[in-house]
Amino acid sequence: MDYKTRKMHDSNEESDQKRRKADIKMERGPEKNIPPPIEHKAYARIGLLGNPSDVYDGRTVSISLANFWASVKLEPSDDLVIAPHPTHDLVQFKSLGHLVDRLKNEGYYGGVRLLMAICKVFNNHCKDNGINLHEGNFTLSYDTNIPRQTGLSGSSAIVCAALSCLLDFYKVRHLVKVEVRPNLILSAEKELGIVAGLQDRVAQVYGGLVYMDFSKTYMDDLGHGKYIPMDTNLLPPLHLIYAENPSDSGKVHSTVRQKWLDGDKFIISSMEEVANLALEGRAALLEKDYARLARLMNRNFDLRRRMFGEDALGALNIEMVEVARRVGAASKFTGSGGAVVAFCPDGPSQVKLLEDVCKKAGFVVQPVEVVPSRLKEIDLKTLLSK
Repeated sequence: MDYKTRKMHDSNEESDQKRRKADIKMERGPEKNIPPPIEHKAYARIGLLGNPSDVYDGRTVSISLANFWASVKLEPSDDLVIAPHPTHDLVQFKSLGHLVDRLKNEGYYGGVRLLMAICKVFNNHCKDNGINLHEGNFTLSYDTNIPRQTGLSGSSAIVCAALSCLLDFYKVRHLVKVEVRPNLILSAEKELGIVAGLQDRVAQVYGGLVYMDFSKTYMDDLGHGKYIPMDTNLLPPLHLIYAENPSDSGKVHSTVRQKWLDGDKFIISSMEEVANLALEGRAALLEKDYARLARLMNRNFDLRRRMFGEDALGALNIEMVEVARRVGAASKFTGSGGAVVAFCPDGPSQVKLLEDVCKKAGFVVQPVEVVPSRLKEIDLKTLLSK
């Protein structure tokens, strides 16, 4: 076969293949109407001021952190499938030692249980509130780059992203109020025995910079706190510090919570002061009084240290705070330990000192990137429909 004949033959064959593909596509028919996958991200968060008073009828100022996130993908499917993550839901190991090391560093559970829990809580909420859901099924999968045990709220980020997928898949975003969504996320985590407050979930649902008031009056009357988004441009440059191998951030609430429930005067008065720091911090941000903000951040950690004690906070966590303070930076936990937010009021030269001391101490340090508001027009309408 000469070149010209071969070229014509190849061209005819290519045309035949295109026709066959078109015929197959026409035969499939209804598959054209399969909805595309839905994917959402939820971001890590920094408790800038007021934490942990959110669990104690308090107030907080929090930031949604763009440096780290969890993503969830929902794809329509014949059966409802919760797909395990190839790393975080590992069930195959090289050896018994590998399994034991894995459990020691990562714990027993990955994200599958979180996805299952929010599916249950979402379904129950819709049933209880007369929200009808269509019969379609889906496959949920997730990924995350939020470092474990850093107090950056990695678990709730997975749940938050999954809830957003469910809202869009069932087309009920307009029927589930924004203020209620953090409660649903927290309820899913409580299903699994995770002890936490609403602060993280509010920050992840709203995005950006948010002032939150969890006073008993609001919680009793509304069923949720009062949440006020703030302009992220009010924030000064901040830095995140965390350890490569952090301690467990879940231990710090244990004894303090019981003392608070028992009416311990020191704990109650200290928590009230922590809550007031958030109120003062909101005013400081609105006025761009960053010297005052630095003092409030330091005071927040000092109060936590007095309430919880050094043994509960852990030497490594305390050292992250102290390293920053040695160069004059304000510093405090982002959450319950494992990571620290620092502010250098003296500017770039102080930031360089901070980077140097953190590197020497073996800590990771990076500028805080703030996520803008996550609320779309359809979400904002639920805020207006009181």
